[in-house]
Amino acid sequence: MNRPAGPPARPAADTALAGLDLLASAVLLVGADGQIRYANAAAEHLLEISARALARMQIAALFLNGDELANLCAQALAHEYADLRQDLALERSGRDALHVHSIVSVTGDGGVIVELRENVQQLKLDREERMLDQSQVNKELIRNLAHEIKNPLGGIRGAAQLLELELPEKHLNGLREYTQVIIKEADRLQTLVDRLLAPHRRPHIVGDVNIHEVCERVRSLMVAEFPTGLSIRRDYDASIPEFRGDKEQLIQTVLNIARNAAQALRERIAAGDAELVLRTRVARQVTLAKVRYGLALDLHIIDNGPGISPQIRDRIFYPLVSGRDGGSGLGLTLAQTFVQQHLGVIECESRPGLTDFRILLPLP
Repeated sequence: MNRPAGPPARPAADTALAGLDLLASAVLLVGADGQIRYANAAAEHLLEISARALARMQIAALFLNGDELANLCAQALAHEYADLRQDLALERSGRDALHVHSIVSVTGDGGVIVELRENVQQLKLDREERMLDQSQVNKELIRNLAHEIKNPLGGIRGAAQLLELELPEKHLNGLREYTQVIIKEADRLQTLVDRLLAPHRRPHIVGDVNIHEVCERVRSLMVAEFPTGLSIRRDYDASIPEFRGDKEQLIQTVLNIARNAAQALRERIAAGDAELVLRTRVARQVTLAKVRYGLALDLHIIDNGPGISPQIRDRIFYPLVSGRDGGSGLGLTLAQTFVQQHLGVIECESRPGLTDFRILLPLP
């Protein structure tokens, strides 16, 4: 009886090195001529190239600046170092650079073994730097745009009021409806502009802040707003010290995130199984805006909702970007502004069933 063919057998060299497939870091075996002889499974995943394709390539051809990696291999072979270690930003066509920590070691057969570990910390720093730059651009844009809108808006509203006063008595009832539409829409836009300018107008009032008092205030507001269907669980680290900050801004920050979560949870609230978690922890040796802090507040606001749409996930902190109908798209923008005024950052991870907003703030 004929049996279906199984997957193609791996080359003998690959079978002998199969244990390397168990490693989480990418491993390449490179000959003295720069030819890649072997790549483990982690290397396939990291480089997004199959092991068979890699085995036909030169190490220098892997990246646009692959000569840097090839030179490390050549140096290791020439001087027979125990290993060479270096952080590299390996450039790829059409994609972000790959930030890795490389370890190049000489093997006994005249080749080298190259280990590549993705530099998660560098990626995090680059992401935070982009976020800070974008936030600064957004703030300038909002401030300038709001002022440009504010002046003509007052003129439009004033003109509509004067027009209403000048309407003939016989047309007053019919035409007054239109002038009222102009006045009400001008007022609505005025309110939006005021909200855009709010974080830049209000003074930063600094005092001693207990983060659990902030969380409890938000919790009481959320319980009053959603008395049934929403369970709010507290998971606090009581050892977190007080720190200097603007308590009202931090309450507004956590409240904006919690309300967004509740809006996303409306179906689960109706079903009675919605959950919101307020979790506090201490993080150690944290880098925020390129400054290293020994201690940082690690505050999580977690919900079991449907998650944030992938289409807007990278833009949720941009102004006027909202994931729901009728949303203003300002809540998370204000939250980010307030956190940055406290020298902190907001991060977000989201998938169906779990969305986690993480606020990191330096502690004394």
